[in-house]
Amino acid sequence: MSNSSNDRSRILTTSEGTNTGAFTAGDWTLFGGISLIWGSSFLLMAIGLDAFEPGLVTLLRVGLGAAALWMIPKARAVRIDREDRVRIVFLSVVWVAVPFTLFPIAQQYVNSAVAGMLNGGTPIFVATVSVIMLRRMPRAVTIAGLGIGFVGVVAISLPSVRDGSSEALGAVLVIVATMCYGVAVNVAAPVQQKYGSVPLMARMLGLGTIWIAPFGLLGVPGSSLAWPSLAASVVVGVVGTGLAFVIMGNLVGSVGSTRASFITYVIPVVALVLGVVFRGDEVAPIGLAGVALVVIGALLASRRET
Repeated sequence: MSNSSNDRSRILTTSEGTNTGAFTAGDWTLFGGISLIWGSSFLLMAIGLDAFEPGLVTLLRVGLGAAALWMIPKARAVRIDREDRVRIVFLSVVWVAVPFTLFPIAQQYVNSAVAGMLNGGTPIFVATVSVIMLRRMPRAVTIAGLGIGFVGVVAISLPSVRDGSSEALGAVLVIVATMCYGVAVNVAAPVQQKYGSVPLMARMLGLGTIWIAPFGLLGVPGSSLAWPSLAASVVVGVVGTGLAFVIMGNLVGSVGSTRASFITYVIPVVALVLGVVFRGDEVAPIGLAGVALVVIGALLASRRET
């Protein structure tokens, strides 16, 4: 079997974006949209947790997102090649089942602002995995940006680690979830470029719904019906999951996994503002300093690749 055939049969492969230059207006639109959507998702999940158990929040989020995408004819019209089906199953676990289960559990121990800010570590993991898969180091300015961003993530997580073991557990769960994202975003790039975002994400979320259903159903007895929590779960499912994954897939295919993941440097800022304004969350000064470092890192690391 040739090397190219071996590469196609491997799950852990990635590809560069179709646009290695500066972001186009369309790229910036996708970038801004996904930042706002996912930044607000932490607040919406917190509202959902007011009445629903973590498992039920996750099941509603993924299930509604999958249902919304399967209603689009394009999702059902595209046939997926056999060698790519295993990749989609893999993505449904590492991009959906594991992190989506961990985030609601983590938010029982850390507030939505901290959860959103810790998620800003995703670009570091994405870039690391990309280097391993592509066997190509990023430019020096990109490495500098990632390094500064990493310091920012550490500064953000320190208050949680220092305040007690329960909050430390929440921080660890979020970091594990972001590590899953680091692998998943890279694996998704070539699959999105081949089939488009809607067919890929519809199947991925559909499979993810199956994997998390047992955990979600266990949360039903401990949950109560509250319309604000239900409304928040519907929005975070249809918009924050279904639409958001389609947007993210398009961004990954266009600018590549590492640069697309820089949206998570903006997400913490959105989550911080919404958490403080609507939930009364408190954020330590060192956490705010961490946000500043993360933003600086993003500005450095998001330069053109060529």
